[in-house]
Amino acid sequence: MQRILIIDDDEQVRDLLSEILGRAGYEVLAASNGAEGLRLYRAQPADLVITDLIMPEKEGMETIIALRKDFPKVRIIAVSGGGRSGAISYLPIAKSLGAARTVAKPFSKQEILDAVRETLAT
Repeated sequence: MQRILIIDDDEQVRDLLSEILGRAGYEVLAASNGAEGLRLYRAQPADLVITDLIMPEKEGMETIIALRKDFPKVRIIAVSGGGRSGAISYLPIAKSLGAARTVAKPFSKQEILDAVRETLAT
């Protein structure tokens, strides 16, 4: 069973993603910020990391950089609603830092499942 780590400070988003991915047959781990996510990944490496970009303590860009540095082959999907300036400005930066895919919030169940399947297939 493939393991997915979700890193998002929004509990509703974490719960929604956990439910969607769990029902699709994935093992799901969840963290509420980048620092917690990095600790969890080091303890239980995942096949894929889905990270929000705007979070307290350690935001998504820093998390992507740290994951890429320590685990160069990690597969990452960045998600963002973008805060005040919108997802448009943050998602291309996440891609340039090493996210395999980017998904703007709000996303559909099918959109996230497609992104997960395509990213895991690479």
